Amino acid sequence: MELWIKALHIIAVVAWMAGLFYLPRLFVYHAASTPGSEQSETFKVMERRLLRVIMNPAMIVVWLTGPYLAWAWGMYHDGWFIAKVILVIGLTTLHHALAKWRKDFAADKNRYSQRFYRYINEVPTVLLIAIVVLVVVKPF
Repeated sequence: MELWIKALHIIAVVAWMAGLFYLPRLFVYHAASTPGSEQSETFKVMERRLLRVIMNPAMIVVWLTGPYLAWAWGMYHDGWFIAKVILVIGLTTLHHALAKWRKDFAADKNRYSQRFYRYINEVPTVLLIAIVVLVVVKPF
């Protein structure tokens, strides 16, 4: 049973990460569009659906299956696992920031530039690399 849960966890991680990579990229293009334009309104729909249909459910599944697997396999006290959880909390914090910025775009109140979102777009990549290294290498 735990291998099925592990498979579900990995699938949810992949879906969540896809959203964390794509939503800031949409923001880059949305920031360049004129508020109220047809293009801007299309981005609003895309951003809302991505967050609500893919990212939110995937993040919830990650947070349900991950702690269960850590408990089932006795990893809670491993240093690499604690470091991984801290980084996943970072991804979750980013997720919530993206959700807030999506609401700002929906209300035509974006305060940030394309450049800002380009930098934000790199954050999930850096965190993912660190998480994968921790999980595979288990350096401590």
